[in-house]
Amino acid sequence: MFHIILYNPEIPPNTGNIMRLAANTGTQLHLIRPLGFNLSDNSLKRAGLDYKKDADYFLHDSFEICLNSIKFNQIYAFTKFATKKFTSVKFKRNDCFLFGSETSGLPENILNKIKNINKLRIPMIKNSRSLNLSNSVSIAIYEGLRQNTFENLV
Repeated sequence: MFHIILYNPEIPPNTGNIMRLAANTGTQLHLIRPLGFNLSDNSLKRAGLDYKKDADYFLHDSFEICLNSIKFNQIYAFTKFATKKFTSVKFKRNDCFLFGSETSGLPENILNKIKNINKLRIPMIKNSRSLNLSNSVSIAIYEGLRQNTFENLV
């Protein structure tokens, strides 16, 4: 139903948790290299449990290659620098949710490719640095699923 795009993820347990989320929600996961870990990393396996085999995930060498491989509706970049709240958007089937790396977020050259109206933020208290990547992805995906009446989920 949705696509999660992780741009240069660095922390294996986060990606493992997101892989598990994707497997349990029917969401496709797209990982854009370079990754900060090896996909056989033990902490990735531990966080993802045995869901890696059930997750619909893809590896891409660049952002452009990733986008060219997906038939998508809209792409939304999640960044703390956006002014628009993610809850103000009506998510539709085949929308993409784009997230940056844990330490540096999305680089400016990638953010510049996203329409300003599609740059979204998850509200936090003032002066907060960031939320955990896997938590942010879960918040976004479940809002999209809620808006779509949890289509195909029981």
